[in-house]
Amino acid sequence: MIDFSLYPAIDLKDGKCVRLLHGEMDKATVYHEDPATQAGVFEASGFTNLHIVDLDGAFSGQSENVTRVKEIIAQTKAQTQLGGGIRTLTAVEGWLDAGIHRVILGTAAVENPAFVQAAAGAFPEQIVVGIDAREGRVKTAGWGTDTSFTAADIARRFEDYGVAALVFTDIGRDGALSGVNVAATADLARAVSIPVIASGGVASVQDITNLRAADAPIEGVIIGRALYDGRIDPSTALRAATGGPDPC
Repeated sequence: MIDFSLYPAIDLKDGKCVRLLHGEMDKATVYHEDPATQAGVFEASGFTNLHIVDLDGAFSGQSENVTRVKEIIAQTKAQTQLGGGIRTLTAVEGWLDAGIHRVILGTAAVENPAFVQAAAGAFPEQIVVGIDAREGRVKTAGWGTDTSFTAADIARRFEDYGVAALVFTDIGRDGALSGVNVAATADLARAVSIPVIASGGVASVQDITNLRAADAPIEGVIIGRALYDGRIDPSTALRAATGGPDPC
């Protein structure tokens, strides 16, 4: 079984750490005024990876929460991956130079595959493709624009590009605590040779267990609201990620 990683989510809107419901910007819950402090809390809880999204940047097409992201980088030694509004090689390089470990390309991956190819070639194993889908169809621009593509359609484009991973988000479950879409995530992971990270709907430690048990190359899972609301205990989640027993 491949290593399985947990990625606490830090979503940035107006400089604050929030969670959205179904990806809708007007349905944001603020969980922390200081995202860097929240990053430190996650690291102190034992997490070694962070998933950061500049939500404002995802809509505008350029990084908007630059100061906040740099504060997170300064606060933690965790392995960070960042998405949202990163649309040029200069922007990719800038974030990697700033200390981000992997850059996530979403809208750009759909609209400009050649850009992803160039980025992956220039920065091997540091480019992640984000694929966000609702009812089977990929959406872009902060989930505000529909496309006719399926997740597998997009994923197959990048088979030979050298991307490090795919982040697959089921938008309909994101922030809803309805359980991760294990079947769709596993289907995508089996369809391509690129490791897949699950996202959207994680509600309990059982979701982690179910993803690990799936017969598919799933690299990990992003956890948001369930961590913030206390539905998932960090130590129990980390134990489940390694296949260890639940102490309860």
